[in-house]
Amino acid sequence: SQAAKMKLKHNINPVLLQFINFIILVYTVVTYIPWYIFSGSRQAIAKSKQVKARPVNNRPGGAYRSVNSLHCLASVLYPGCDTLDKVFKYAKTKFKDKKLLGTREILKEEDEIQPSGKVFKKVILGKYTWLSYEDVYVKAVNFGNGLAVLGQQPKTNIAIFCETRAEWMIAAQACFMCNYQLVTLYATLGGAAIVHGLNETEVTTIITSKELMQTKLKEIVSQVPLLRHIITVDGKPTTWSEFPKGVIVHTMASVQAMGAKADSGNKQQARPVPSDIAVIMYTSGSTGIPKGVMISHCNIIAGITGMAERIPNLGEKDIYIGYLPLAHVLELSAELVCLSHGCRIGYSSPQTLADQSSKIKKGSKGDVTTLKPTLMAAVPEIMDRIYKNVMNKVNEMTSFQRNLFILAYNYKMEQISKGYTTPLCDSLIFRKVRMLLGGKIRILLCGGAPLSAATQRFMNICFCCPVGQGYGLTESAGAGTITEVWDYTTGRVGAPLVCCEIKLMNWEEGGYYNTDKPYPRGEILIGGQNVTAGYYKNEGRTRKDFTVDENGQRWLHTGDIGEFHQDGCLKIIDRKKDLVKLQAGEYVSLGKVEAALKNLPLVDNICAYASSFHSYVIGFVVPNQKELAELARKKGFKGTWEEICNSPEIEKEVLKVLAEAAMAANLEKFEIPVKIRLSPDPWTPETGLVTDAFKLKRKELTAYYQTDIDRMYGKNVK
Repeated sequence: SQAAKMKLKHNINPVLLQFINFIILVYTVVTYIPWYIFSGSRQAIAKSKQVKARPVNNRPGGAYRSVNSLHCLASVLYPGCDTLDKVFKYAKTKFKDKKLLGTREILKEEDEIQPSGKVFKKVILGKYTWLSYEDVYVKAVNFGNGLAVLGQQPKTNIAIFCETRAEWMIAAQACFMCNYQLVTLYATLGGAAIVHGLNETEVTTIITSKELMQTKLKEIVSQVPLLRHIITVDGKPTTWSEFPKGVIVHTMASVQAMGAKADSGNKQQARPVPSDIAVIMYTSGSTGIPKGVMISHCNIIAGITGMAERIPNLGEKDIYIGYLPLAHVLELSAELVCLSHGCRIGYSSPQTLADQSSKIKKGSKGDVTTLKPTLMAAVPEIMDRIYKNVMNKVNEMTSFQRNLFILAYNYKMEQISKGYTTPLCDSLIFRKVRMLLGGKIRILLCGGAPLSAATQRFMNICFCCPVGQGYGLTESAGAGTITEVWDYTTGRVGAPLVCCEIKLMNWEEGGYYNTDKPYPRGEILIGGQNVTAGYYKNEGRTRKDFTVDENGQRWLHTGDIGEFHQDGCLKIIDRKKDLVKLQAGEYVSLGKVEAALKNLPLVDNICAYASSFHSYVIGFVVPNQKELAELARKKGFKGTWEEICNSPEIEKEVLKVLAEAAMAANLEKFEIPVKIRLSPDPWTPETGLVTDAFKLKRKELTAYYQTDIDRMYGKNVK
């Protein structure tokens, strides 16, 4: 079974193991009856076995809908709240003095000199300070009015280029109220991509932070001729003189002060209608220059209505930790879900998230420890990192501790796969691991890229909570599917949300048909109110990716390949762009090869590559420094990190490990990489080789490693 494959290996004496297994059996039998009587898990087991979505008709390729919205798709969160400003006003009235947005105060900043001579900035942070719903509402109203004083007109574009923080959400709410179209750009986009986004949308005002203004905007302001106002959210920048003539720098506080004094009597006609564009979100696109997706008020509301329905008991007791980029649809949607349900949002960043994070001074507390969130969103890259870190710590334990952990891990995996809980293991064995995320997480939401079964099961076991794996695109306002909390199966993304329907379209080239047995397969098409208006100033691409059927229903062609299981849950099995035909005619799914090898301790990241002019697959690998150094030591190889990565001998050893893992994952012989290049440098969004959600940018990686590709395919390299 899949559970058996994911079990950890121990080295316990067989006789002792028999005795331990007997004790476990007795414990399981004795605790079963009280568990059955007092636990709510019986209902969860029953729910997990229920059908979650059905086709609306019996024709092949018929759309699947959630059983909770078979007759009518949901599109509104609260009656009459059909635009985002109305949703916030409703929440402000309902939760008035409740805490909404929290930020940690910076007590001290220090420079820490590393042995290598590099200087790392470290911070000591204090408690979270909170703004209530009322506070945020007033700040947003004033900021919106202040922007009007600066000349911002309804239905015109305004850009935000800023890290995830409370001011980002305040600025967004101000724009939603005043019907300004918010253009969002990732803080890690390269200069050319930022210039493209700002010029394409013709913005005259940009909201940013002091740091981003100094590090990113300063270099490119001269290439954005229409820019007139820069608003910094965190106080006055130190240098003012270096900006071109005609560009004025304001602080957010000064714009809010202007707004507080301004007469807002003529505000009423500026209110948005549901079809108005709320956000033009530039995707960090894994291919080509970023595209601006036009997301309307009704798209976002339909999307968050669907998402909220999958989170049971969502409400005022919940605390969400916001640290992913708010320019990403996953984070923006998650925070708007929280804001509309009375949850608190505490802000963080990847550098200050945990006690061990890079900016947290040793001995002081990271954000999760201080905030103790109950809800958290993560991209698979972050979950994979947590998984590897914990497993490395397990390998460093004494033999007794390691075997105890492994026994508990494997026992809990068995129990979870049957739908049971393990309170004793949770409190005795996994409590310490659970504390890494604050100890109170009740649901982990995962999206942005596929999550491996091993990592998902690890999070279930060690963090003692369900992992809600979701599937959605910027083009569908982030909404598509999310697994239900009592569904503990792995590798699937759940049933369609109540706001949308999903159908599978035949893809002949890849050999996927919606008449396939046992499961219908094909390209995933999403339909519903959450499907966006298309790409900004790009009608050709919009016509290619979006269609309208005879009933007026809008459909997004995702380019992803899925299959529907009998209970109505979707599994992503391929991607059109990832399919390459080898010279001999075999099709290779690059994503499938990467998924099989990505979770090896030796691999931090991997990109498979294939060419139709050759008969084999090659790969670029970012190795795990600790694991590769250990492998080199065992083989008697001495040298610097670069020398180890460039060594043909070490390359061969890594290939052996990859080939073994590939065989264990049942990859075909032609799918297994034959040659690799070990990269000494990690791939981060800053390098431009991966997106902000850490998806591979294949085009950029191919260009970056072109010399290596030529070498591995035996071309003469000068």
